[in-house]
This record gives sequence, C-alpha cells and structure tokens, in this order.
Amino acid sequence: MASHRSEDATGAQTEKPSAVRIDKWLWAARFFKTRALAGKACDLGRIQANSLKAKPSRDVHAGDMLQIENEGGLFQIEVLKLSQMRGPAAQAQTLYRETEASREARLKVIEERKAMQQYAPLPEGRPSKRDRRRIIQFRGRG
Repeated sequence: MASHRSEDATGAQTEKPSAVRIDKWLWAARFFKTRALAGKACDLGRIQANSLKAKPSRDVHAGDMLQIENEGGLFQIEVLKLSQMRGPAAQAQTLYRETEASREARLKVIEERKAMQQYAPLPEGRPSKRDRRRIIQFRGRG
C-alpha cells in the first residue's frame, strides 16, 4: 500500500494512505459494525466499486464510486477521504458523499416501508425456534 508522509501539529510524521482495503474503509465509514461483516458483504456481492464486484482485499482510492447494500438500504457514494481507523459518526460522514439520486431512492423506500407497516398484521407473540431459524436464513445471516 502506498502512502504519503506528512507532519501533524506536533511536528511528528504521520502516514496518509493513498489506498485502503475496502473492508477496512467500510468499517471506518460506519457502513458495517465490524470489519468481518464488511468482508462478508463483499464476498456476497453486496459491494461494488466502480461497477465491479469488490473483494474484501480490494484497495479503495479517493474518487472511487461505491455501491453498498446493507440493512440501511442501497447507497451509491463517492469516496472523498481515506481512513483506516473507526472514529465518531460525524467524522465518518466526512469520508464520503452520497449521490442525490441514491438519497432520494433510499428515502422513498423507507417511506414505502412505513406505509406498508400500517397494513401488515402484527404477529401473535414471539416466533417459535423454527420460525426464528427461518427468519435468520431468509435474511442471509445463517
């Protein structure tokens, strides 16, 4: 991995990466709670970098366009900054910019989901063990 050295306010040299593994960047940008989940999403084909399926070890650079599918919806983003460290949410949001079309489509899906909840019947108590296994399998986590 190539990197550039720069000096911080104290005069100490710090490395500024020019490329970061995509699983590490997705974790640092808070799209996934763990790096393992980010890697699994790459393996399942839920992450695309510049319209190509991305493996967890693929390098991401500033300016890359990513398509990310997670529990929050489908995101189409442009990478603005690189980071290997997970920080606060406010800092993580400065690493990328979501496209306007992506934001509108995601908000529309959220509104449709809320509207459908009005018509969906509530379950009769807790799911059985068999039902829970089916739910986990349906969500692709098992």
